[in-house]
Amino acid sequence: MSRGDHHRIHAHDRLQRNRLRVAQEAARLMSEHGIRDFHHAKLKAAERLGILDTQALPRNLEIEQALREHQRLFLADSQPQLLRQRREAAVEAMRFLAAFEPRLVGAVLEGTADAHSAVCLHVYSDDPEAVVLYLREHGVPFDTQVRRLRYSRDDQPEYPVLLFAADELPFDLTVLPRDALRQAPLDRADDRPMRRASLAQVEMLLDEGPDEAFEQRLGAALR
Repeated sequence: MSRGDHHRIHAHDRLQRNRLRVAQEAARLMSEHGIRDFHHAKLKAAERLGILDTQALPRNLEIEQALREHQRLFLADSQPQLLRQRREAAVEAMRFLAAFEPRLVGAVLEGTADAHSAVCLHVYSDDPEAVVLYLREHGVPFDTQVRRLRYSRDDQPEYPVLLFAADELPFDLTVLPRDALRQAPLDRADDRPMRRASLAQVEMLLDEGPDEAFEQRLGAALR
């Protein structure tokens, strides 16, 4: 093997080690500081580690995997309970919002929810004001913002978001038109269609408990 080959192998190994280090640090920051954005977490992790090579930035899916491992190693006594609490709250909220065909998305569905995680729901109405009025009629105070979801590089519409708290848990509702039920936006972790779960599917998750094999089977069905 030539000196050049040795150099390339060494450089590749160093790059992979740095990718892993950044992914692990990003996972720690997300877990301990409540950072929800993968891109922000990886940039902050790289800065803290003094890693400047952009090729050493892990993909979002690598960070998600590191986050699961971090929770398994350091939060095994608390994270499953926090996850179940939020899934139970999701079921109650989805029953309350049944007229808007809610779907659970995000960390609570994926199984990575922690003390910082909101219960994220997609609700569907061709008139976003109908959801606003429904919350007001039931005395639910909320804040509003907008969120951009991505369906392709050129299709990234903005949707209204309603934020509120119930039983000290944060809820995050994105209001989409009803025809958006036919096509899920792309997931920020792997650029595949976002997993969405109906009320019945979330109830199945609760009934089965924290069984990884079952969640994987259900996950395949949600794609």
